[in-house]
Amino acid sequence: MSLPAHPRRRLAASLAGTGLLLSGCGLESSAAPSDAGPVTIGFVNGGNTEFHTCLRESIKDTAESNFAKLVTADSHQNAATELANIKAMIARHVDAIIVQTVSTDALKSDIAKARAAHIPIFLTSVSVEPSDILGAVVVDLKAVGKLDAGWIGEAAAGRAVQVGVIAGAPGAASDLLVGGFIKGLPTNAKVVANVPAMFDATKAASVAETMIRDHPDLDYAFVANEEMAFAARKAFDAAGARGVKIVTVNGTDEALAALKDGRFAATVSNSAKDTGDLAVTNTIGLLREEKVRKIATTPARLITKTNADTAPLYCPSDNV
Repeated sequence: MSLPAHPRRRLAASLAGTGLLLSGCGLESSAAPSDAGPVTIGFVNGGNTEFHTCLRESIKDTAESNFAKLVTADSHQNAATELANIKAMIARHVDAIIVQTVSTDALKSDIAKARAAHIPIFLTSVSVEPSDILGAVVVDLKAVGKLDAGWIGEAAAGRAVQVGVIAGAPGAASDLLVGGFIKGLPTNAKVVANVPAMFDATKAASVAETMIRDHPDLDYAFVANEEMAFAARKAFDAAGARGVKIVTVNGTDEALAALKDGRFAATVSNSAKDTGDLAVTNTIGLLREEKVRKIATTPARLITKTNADTAPLYCPSDNV
């Protein structure tokens, strides 16, 4: 599938291994560095879902185009590993650390360690007290959830409907996303189940199987990312529940195809490419005391079958 303005591309590879993964990338670029010289940026990623992988690719590409050096790490959805990664970045004497956190509760320790070492932290997806960080690129996750909820409100058209929620990992982005979704539902839509699946497709399938067994009259399912949503779709279909309409989040190529053939009803595009681009350029700009917005927002857009062909590029990679 392609868009008129540019080819859409997806990334199939994921980060490999377990525990602390650090890789130093001495990046070359045709772009000339500024008078201040290149910076070294650390990036601590939260996991290896497609969002995380595309975010990493975007940060890598944008660092390269800005003549920045990059050091990366993966926390594998583990708060203790995230803190270990922060310490490792400090030991590498990076100029700043971009963090896609696994838990907002973990950030207090992360930020304290980095500040003690006089290394600023820049956040992606979520934010904290601005005075504690260099900056952030936030996804308004409550608004993202509300967009999906609004679609259900229109589709239900006042009918009493049952809604299931397949959440991600408790403690960070998923809580905000699900909270915005539930709060945005109309009074005629009742949430009959809300279960975390840890952003894992296998767990999401199991949750969906249990959900449709316990609630055979389920009308809609909100799933916290598209990887889980595909697994949930298969589970619902296998149980004879093809009528359950799925709304989800991200806007990947595969999801756009699923919107067109009816497997999904709606998704919300919050481009990992846009988030990564902004994270790197704003980190460098803030380090150099340029006029850059301290807290920027990744655009979010409701995507359905009718506007799937104009959805923004989700992932920067040419790999297939």
